[in-house]
Amino acid sequence: MCTWKLLTLVKNDRIFSEASLVWVNAIVWAIIAAWVVLVSVFLYVGFNADDPGLPLLMFLMVVGVSVLGLLMVVMRALLRQATTLRTDMEAVI
Repeated sequence: MCTWKLLTLVKNDRIFSEASLVWVNAIVWAIIAAWVVLVSVFLYVGFNADDPGLPLLMFLMVVGVSVLGLLMVVMRALLRQATTLRTDMEAVI
């Protein structure tokens, strides 16, 4: 849903607006929620597992979701800067 709305904003040339930040924030919060659930399952499986295979796989998934979340936070900051620059340029022109 969020990606669809962002693609619609790109199509309408409105990606550098405040409306896009709302959808990017929704994506970031969804990744945070997924990370919390994944860490909870990882801890449960880690304490109850007999072999190291599944906890190791879960750990790699936690690391992957963490990297994705940090990447989205950086992309959100870049979008915020680009939106500010676009607003300033529109004021000048």
